[in-house]
Parts: sequence; C-alpha cells; structure tokens
Amino acid sequence: MQLSDQGLELIKSSEGFRSHTYIDAAGFFTIGYGHKLRPGESYPDGIDEARATALLAADVQATEQAVCRLVKVALTQGQFDALVDFSYNLGAARLAASTLLRELNAGHYDQARAQLLRWDLAGGQELAALKSRRVAEFRLWTASANHPLAA
Repeated sequence: MQLSDQGLELIKSSEGFRSHTYIDAAGFFTIGYGHKLRPGESYPDGIDEARATALLAADVQATEQAVCRLVKVALTQGQFDALVDFSYNLGAARLAASTLLRELNAGHYDQARAQLLRWDLAGGQELAALKSRRVAEFRLWTASANHPLAA
C-alpha cells in the first residue's frame, strides 16, 4: 500500500514546513516537514520546499515499508494512512513495541484505533498538537473502517 494524498496532507500539515534546522518536541534535530537529521547530515543554509518535499517522499516511503512489514492484517486506506502518519511522527520502533500494533495484529481493530488517542504526550506532558494529530489519525482510521484492503 501507499500513503494517499489525504494521508500526505496530514503529515505535511501536522509537521509544518521549516526551512532551517530546529529541535523538535522529542529533542531531535529536524528540518523541512519533520525530517530527522541523520549523523553527518546538515543544512547550514537551510532548504527550500522542493528539497523538503523530496526528503519527505523518501521518509514516507521508508515509513510505508515499515508499516507494511509490521502489520499482519488487512487494512483500509484510512487505517494505513493513520498508521503511516503515526509512525512518521513517532518512529516505526514505537509502533513495533506498541499495544496498538498488538491489538491490530490480533484483529482487534476497534481497540487498536482507540490506542491512537493514548499517544499525545511528549516529555510526560500532553501536547495539544499531538492530541490534535492523534484525533486526525483516529478520524482517518474511522472514515473507511468497514472496507479493508489486502495487507
């Protein structure tokens, strides 16, 4: 599966575009649309939106692959989009170790969906931006919950 335009817009609007490096809420050096800088990677002069979009595309592709590898059940497009956004934001390792994934792979779609809303903390404190993002993922998941596609 691939992220839909709606899923991509959720990532872009949630992350926002920043032309220069900043430290995100989790303490990572980041640029563009939430691209976490890797060792040796730097952009001292910043980047434009075209470069940010290219970084985003590569990051999304890696995230899509991780979600496909981790999820063992059929998903709707909305469920897939929600999981890609969740994993893009928090990392595939967090999805891999989550109750959300355990519930989902056990076929408990409603319980997995409910787990999305529990991931609104950073540094032990609830963040309005994360709460809003999780609600958006919940809505994406719910919008097409009755029409699973092949995994």
